[in-house]
Amino acid sequence: MLSTLNLPSHITEEKLPEHYKQMWLIRYFDEKVDQFFAKGKIHGTTHLCVGQEASAAGSIAVLQSKDKIISTHRGHGHCIAKEGDVNKMMAELFGRETGYCKGKGGSMHIADVEKGNLGANGIVGGGIPLAVGAALTSKLKKEGYVVLCFFGDGATNEGSFHEALNMAAIWDLPVVFICENNQYGMSGPVKEMTKIENIADRAIAYGMPGEVVDGNDMIEIMSTVDKAVVNARQGNGPSLIEMKTYRWKGHSKSDAKKYRTREEETEWRKKDGIKRFKEVLIEAGVLTEEEAKKLQDQAKQEIEDAVEFAENSPEPSIDTLLEDVYA
Repeated sequence: MLSTLNLPSHITEEKLPEHYKQMWLIRYFDEKVDQFFAKGKIHGTTHLCVGQEASAAGSIAVLQSKDKIISTHRGHGHCIAKEGDVNKMMAELFGRETGYCKGKGGSMHIADVEKGNLGANGIVGGGIPLAVGAALTSKLKKEGYVVLCFFGDGATNEGSFHEALNMAAIWDLPVVFICENNQYGMSGPVKEMTKIENIADRAIAYGMPGEVVDGNDMIEIMSTVDKAVVNARQGNGPSLIEMKTYRWKGHSKSDAKKYRTREEETEWRKKDGIKRFKEVLIEAGVLTEEEAKKLQDQAKQEIEDAVEFAENSPEPSIDTLLEDVYA
């Protein structure tokens, strides 16, 4: 049955349960963050990716360890999928010195350079030129890594998007641009912000392949992104992949989602990528219901442990106020 899934050859049966658990880690992490923001225990702001787990987990699953990613302000899922430490992530959101940025960066500035996560970005579209720079480094120094660049549908109307895609194309850089189209740029529906039906159609203007995928279908995501990554690694330049998905939560913690209907939300929840991936794995004989539940429970416990780690970690000392701020 597994042979019928059209998976990349390097995605083995043994790896699939890990990716399923990873999707639950992403969901439980963001749901827990949502709870603590509501309680006033986490400050600043945050942008949750509940409902978008497949685009992060599926895309990053096909990478080699040396490959890089550039994330977005909605980036917790990307960090976890790139083997981020959920303890350090949670501690960062709690403002503790054991966090990735020693408690000073918060949700939108988490990076893990050693794991190849070059960072989230609080500026819409701000990470796209950085991904092109990282890809240029790979090409000039012959380092052989590929860069996955994540951004939302709103970023595709920024000048940085167009300039970066053009530069990556003319220099044949090893970068894959991934638009997570969750249907809304803040509170504006994408159909009112962009005239074309598919954002991936813009790829033709820059002479690169453009693909549209179901952003809640793990198998389709892994297959499509793998082809683009292989193409980039072979020196054939960039690609643009649009993943049609949906964020279950508001744009940020203060968003009451009054611009969309409950009926729309219900229809998208039926397309839950985690549920669909579990059904695929069970049908293929990779998992049983009991094994799937065990992985889900393990993920939930890891997030509970991360909260305990964060709450028990010290706050940064006032003496460190100016450390890591200036170069």
